[in-house]
Amino acid sequence: MRKSYDFSNSVKNPYAKRLKRQVTIRLDEETVDYFKRLAAESGIAYQVLINLFLKDCAAEKRKPSVKWVRKADLTLD
Repeated sequence: MRKSYDFSNSVKNPYAKRLKRQVTIRLDEETVDYFKRLAAESGIAYQVLINLFLKDCAAEKRKPSVKWVRKADLTLD
């Protein structure tokens, strides 16, 4: 290593503002398996596919359709 370096002509990283943030999220096994199958077909890591999907949802301002079921409406076979 050198004793000193000259950074006077250096340029800021243009991608620094676009860095990803690590989060913990709990997903159903079926969901992870689905994206892993897509990953195997496409050659893209499943985490990247999940990010792309969520990014698309955010860009299109999609909201999930949530339907709550009352316990009384559930029937056991």
